Amino acid sequence: MRNNYALCLLSLMLIVSYKASANEISGISGDVIALKANAASTENLTFKYDQSDYLILGLPYVYKTSIKTIRDVNIKVQFKNFGESRIIIKDVSKVDLNKKDRERANAEALLIRAAVQSYDTSISPSFYFKNPVEGIISSRYGKKRFINEKPRSPHLALDIAANLGVEVSAPLKGRVILTGDFFYTGNTILIDHGFGLISSYSHLDSSIVKEGQMMQQGEVMGTVGETGRVTGPHLHWTIYLNKEKINPENLLKDNFLQNLFKASQDIL
Repeated sequence: MRNNYALCLLSLMLIVSYKASANEISGISGDVIALKANAASTENLTFKYDQSDYLILGLPYVYKTSIKTIRDVNIKVQFKNFGESRIIIKDVSKVDLNKKDRERANAEALLIRAAVQSYDTSISPSFYFKNPVEGIISSRYGKKRFINEKPRSPHLALDIAANLGVEVSAPLKGRVILTGDFFYTGNTILIDHGFGLISSYSHLDSSIVKEGQMMQQGEVMGTVGETGRVTGPHLHWTIYLNKEKINPENLLKDNFLQNLFKASQDIL
């Protein structure tokens, strides 16, 4: 069953109530945080740990430290300088778009945005992510991006460089909700892991999955490529949580969830 975002917000307000503690709730751009809740929710991403229920939230990228209201909770999201990335795209038509390409790219962006609104509550994510591809990290999350010396949007994904044809597998169980050959991201797959946790895999050389297909963790879904706007073969891995692009690298850390709970700031 899919529910829209507005219903999820309403559900949270009705099912899980919070009062701010004396401690400030904070995190940095792209972080995931756990907040202690007074009840489990059937509509929002919650986990039980040490006999307590925790709401799991993804924090947005911010250009300056700001207070953001996420799931009816005020959170201080701290700015972090992740460094910068400068790349050269030889095909300048991929940088300075003509009218036709711009219209295509905008239409595809709307498709992806609509997919990210998905909120499938029939799948319960474990959060025990595995690396989707064997390779070398070539660009980390949050870097300021310059393309042909022109400033662009920050890099809110993890790039993993690998040879053409290296297999890409699902890092977590989920359902394929969108596939396509897009202007910027080339051959792309989006997977819904449930409760607002969605991942995207771009620049693939090949894709062997179909929309609606259920993927098990470790199941091959395609191969590394250099389709779309790229400088070489790599996997562009994006993860959304409550519609925010979070840092995929964090999810690969050992004992991620347990450490998240231990570091949580109580909301009683």
